[in-house]
Amino acid sequence: MLAKLIPTKTHAGMDYAVGLLLIASPWLFGFADESTVATWIAVLAGVAMLGLSTVTDYEGGLPARLIPMRTHLMADAGLGLLLAASPWLFGFADEGTNVWLPFVAIGLGEIAAAATTDPEPAKRSRRGSTARSTA
Repeated sequence: MLAKLIPTKTHAGMDYAVGLLLIASPWLFGFADESTVATWIAVLAGVAMLGLSTVTDYEGGLPARLIPMRTHLMADAGLGLLLAASPWLFGFADEGTNVWLPFVAIGLGEIAAAATTDPEPAKRSRRGSTARSTA
C-alpha cells in the first residue's frame, strides 16, 4: 500500500490547479488547432475536475460539500485513467507528442495523487460550536 503523503488541503489546491491546467492545455501545449477531440476532452475534463472539487467534503469544497473524500479520490483515479488512455481511446495518439503527452502525464499524475492522498480531511475548526461550561 502506498503512503498517504498528501494532505487533503494540499490535494484541494492541486485539484484546482490541474483543473485550470487542463482547460488551458490546448493553448499552452499548442494543440487547440491540431486536434478538436483532444481540445474538447481536455476542457471537459478540467471543468469536471473543478466541479467535483467544489462539491467535495474537504478544505477546498464550497459550502455544499456533497461528495466524500474517498469518492473524490476514486473519481480522480478514474479521470486519471481516462486521461492517460484517451489518446488511444479517442484516436489522437498519432497527432504528435504535444497532443498526447500532456494527457498521459496529467492522467498518471492524477492516479498517483489519488493513491497518495490521505482520504481523511483535516479536522474543521470548531470555533463557536464548542460546548460551554455552565459553572
